[in-house]
Amino acid sequence: MIDFYYAPTPNGWKIAIMLEECGLKYKTVLVRLADGEQFNADFLAISPNAKIPAIVDYGVEGDPINVFESGAILLYLAQRTEKFILTDQRNFKETYEWLFWQVGNQGPIGGQLSHFVNYAPGEHTYSLNRYRGEYERNLAVLEQRLEGRKYILGETYTICDIVSFPWAFIAKNLGVTFNDFPNVAAWRERIKIRPAVRNAINLMKEKHSRGLHNAGNNNILYNQNAQHILGETLES
Repeated sequence: MIDFYYAPTPNGWKIAIMLEECGLKYKTVLVRLADGEQFNADFLAISPNAKIPAIVDYGVEGDPINVFESGAILLYLAQRTEKFILTDQRNFKETYEWLFWQVGNQGPIGGQLSHFVNYAPGEHTYSLNRYRGEYERNLAVLEQRLEGRKYILGETYTICDIVSFPWAFIAKNLGVTFNDFPNVAAWRERIKIRPAVRNAINLMKEKHSRGLHNAGNNNILYNQNAQHILGETLES
């Protein structure tokens, strides 16, 4: 059994998709981010960065294994189950490249664009233009990679697709179209219809904040600093 610490966000969906695809038994533990539950000591012991997703794997010998950060969790689960990962030298190298591309580029840029589109009050023309441009640049990278390929690594669906899909899935909600990215659009539709993906996207869908919280009304979620982690007043 795996305890899955989750909220219905693109990063949460990554691991929900993997758990569903692998058919692993798991218990979903909703982390109420707007209430600051990610800063509870028990959760920080599992996820020191105070972010979802995170897992605790009880299906191992000895003590349970905690894993935080979506890329690390996907690698852990892929190696644990021997599913959705290619282990020959060339493909293993490319798995790392595209996994790190997503967690270092597509995901963080998508998160910043989402912040200024959905949660930052006021006008932010420069920020919107910058992050929309970077988001579209990442779509262009993916577009070129998918030329002549069904999935990111070729004909085989892997954790590279699982990690990248959620932030492409929400593109239209970020004001970005796929007019210039037909390969990405086709790849997105191909993944979207998978039963495990549909189950993951719908997991606790009713708990999505739907714009109720923003940077103007929730300092716990949107105006974080070191004190949120340290839990004390910092000295200058």
